[in-house]
Amino acid sequence: MSNIDLSRFHQTFFEESREGLDAMESALLRLDVGQADAETINLIFRAAHSIKGGAGTFGFTAVAGFTHLLETLLERVRSGQRQVSQADVDLLLRSVDVTRAMLRAADGGDAVDLDAVARVSAELEQALELRSTVAAVAPAAVAAAAPGWSIRFLPKSEIFASGNDPLRILRELDRLGEACIACDSVALPPLAQALPERCYLSWTVELRGGCDEAAIREVFAWVEDECELHIQALAVPQDEVAPASSAKAEKPVLRVVEGGREPMQERRSGESGSIRVGTDKIDALINLVGELVITQAMLQQTATSLDPVLNEKLLQGLSLLDRNTRMLQEAVMSTRMLPVDAVFSRFPRMVRDLAAKLGKQIRLETVGEGTELDKGVIERIADPLTHLVRNSLDHGLEGTGQRIAAGKDPTGTITLRAAHQGGHIVIEVRDDGRGLDRERILSKALERGLAVPPNPSDADVWQLIFAPGFSTAEQVTDVSGRGVGMDVVKKNVQALSGQIEISTTPGRGTCVTIRLPLTLAILDGMSVRVGDDVFIVPLNCVVESLQPQPGQVKTLTGDARVVKVRNEYLPLAALYELFSIRADAIEPERGILVLLESEGRKVAIQVDELVGQQQVVIKSLEANYRRVHGVSGATILGDGRVALILDVAELVRGYARAAAA
Repeated sequence: MSNIDLSRFHQTFFEESREGLDAMESALLRLDVGQADAETINLIFRAAHSIKGGAGTFGFTAVAGFTHLLETLLERVRSGQRQVSQADVDLLLRSVDVTRAMLRAADGGDAVDLDAVARVSAELEQALELRSTVAAVAPAAVAAAAPGWSIRFLPKSEIFASGNDPLRILRELDRLGEACIACDSVALPPLAQALPERCYLSWTVELRGGCDEAAIREVFAWVEDECELHIQALAVPQDEVAPASSAKAEKPVLRVVEGGREPMQERRSGESGSIRVGTDKIDALINLVGELVITQAMLQQTATSLDPVLNEKLLQGLSLLDRNTRMLQEAVMSTRMLPVDAVFSRFPRMVRDLAAKLGKQIRLETVGEGTELDKGVIERIADPLTHLVRNSLDHGLEGTGQRIAAGKDPTGTITLRAAHQGGHIVIEVRDDGRGLDRERILSKALERGLAVPPNPSDADVWQLIFAPGFSTAEQVTDVSGRGVGMDVVKKNVQALSGQIEISTTPGRGTCVTIRLPLTLAILDGMSVRVGDDVFIVPLNCVVESLQPQPGQVKTLTGDARVVKVRNEYLPLAALYELFSIRADAIEPERGILVLLESEGRKVAIQVDELVGQQQVVIKSLEANYRRVHGVSGATILGDGRVALILDVAELVRGYARAAAA
C-alpha cells in the first residue's frame, strides 16, 4: 500500500465531488419543506456520503470530518427521525458552500475561511443535538422490526491498486450500527510468499441496528466492482415482533421507501458506460479531424481535374471519404458538446439568495436545459448570463407591493430559455417586470454625452444600454447599478462571434436575446473572390446577393457610398479598398454585392465572384499573426490557399459609427 500514489486519483475525486455538490444544491432547492420526497433525500445523502468516503480515502480529514456531520443530519432526515424545515434547507445550503470551499482549498485554491467552517460546523452540531430526544426513540422501533444484517465481504486481490482500503469499509459499517466482525484468513499464504500489494483476507459482518440495505450498499459504492458482496437480513425472533408495534407513537414524518435504491443502481450502470477524458485530448482530436477535413478538401479540389470516366472508382472513393469525414467531424465535435444546463443550474441558488436579499418574490423558470452547446462557449457565456439575471432581479422586476398595485402576480418571473436555430443556439433571459423606459434611457445618454442619432429607433435606444458605464439606477447596490456589466456582456458575446438584442414592453417586461454559434471550431461559410484572394463570409450573416443596376449606388460626402435596396440605403464596403488588394471589378456595377446583417444592421460588400458554400475549419489569426480589422480568423482552402474569415459584426459596427459621425 505504501507504494501506491493516491495523488493520481485526486483530480477525479475533486471533479466528482464538485458534480456531487452541484447535484446536492439543485436537489435542496427543489425540496418541498415538510413533504420531502424520499428519492430527493436519498440523492442528497448519497452525494454527501460519496464525498465523505472519498475525502477519507485520500486523506482530506477536514473535509471528511465536516461532511460526516452533514451526512449524519441527512441520515436522520432519511430515516424519518427529523422533519425538513426551511432552516434545515438553509443550513444544508450553507454546508454545501463550505464543503465546496474546503475542496477548492484542498485542490490548491484559495485558503478556506476557517471561521465559516467552524460556524457552520457548530450549527450542524446544534441541529443534531436539538433533536437528540427524538432520535433516541425512532431507531429503537426500527431496530425491533429489523434486528440486522449478515454481510459477506470478499475483496478482490488487487483492491489496493485502486487506493481502496477494506479497513475503511469496515469502519464505515461500524458507524451504521453495532457490528460484529469476523476475519477469514484461510487464503493468506505463508509470509514469505505474501505480496504486500495483494489482499488475501475476507470478512463476515453481523450488523445490528436500524439501517436499511441501501445504506449498507452505499458504504460499498466505491468498491462494488472490486469485491464480492452478499447481504442478507437476519431472521426476526417471534418474541421481538410484537414490541415493534408499540413504537408507533413516534411516527416518522418522512418515510424513505425501499424503491429509492433502484435509481441509484440504474445510475451506476449508466456511469459504467462512460469515461472521463481531459479536454486537452479532445481538443487535440478535434484539431486532427480539422486537418483531415482540409486534406480531404485538397483531394476533392485535385479530383476536379481528373477524367470522371477513367477515374470513376477513385472519384467514388473520394465521395465516400467526403461523407465519412463529415460524419467523423460531427461525431468528434459532439464530444465537446454539453447541455446548457451546466450554466442554467447555477442560477436557482443565486435567484433564491438575491430575492431574499432584495425582499422580492421571484420565480425562476428554465426551458430547454438539455440544449447542447460547445464546452468552450458554455464556459465563456456564464458570466454574461449572470450579469443579465442580476439586472433582471434588481432593475427589471418590481417589488411585491408595486406588482400588486399594478395588478400583476406578486411573484415575478425570470425565464431562461435555450433552443437551437439553424447552426446557432439562441438563449433568452426574459422577465415580466416593468420594462425599459425609453425616455429615461435617452435622458441619461444625453446627460453622459453619448452619441444619439436623430430620431432614434427603439433598437438604437436599447443599444445605448451597452455603452461603458451606462446605468439608469438611482442607487448603486452590491447587486447591480454600477454600470460595469452590460458593456462587458456585449463584449463577451461578440468575442464568441455572437449577437445580442433587446426587446421590451413597458409594464410587461424585457427580453435579452443572445445568438451564439454552436461551436467555435467549424463554420458554414460562403466563399467570395476578390482578385486573386478568397474570403469566407459566415453563412448565417448572408441576406442576399445582387448585381447593382446603374444609379443604384450613390456617392455621399467624401468617398462613402451607399446602395439602395428596396427603398433602404445600405453602406457599401469594397473589400479591395478595405484590404488594399487588387480587384477585377472596381465599379460596383461590374461586381457583385453581398448583403450582410448583424446586430439588426446591414452592410453590402463588393466582391468579384461568388465561389460557393463550404464548411471550413476556423484557425486563430491573432494567435499566429496579429489582429486584423474586419477579420475574425482564417482557414485553409482545398487548394492549399489561406482564406480570411470576415468579422461581419465588426464591419457593420464600423460603418454604423461612420454613418453616425
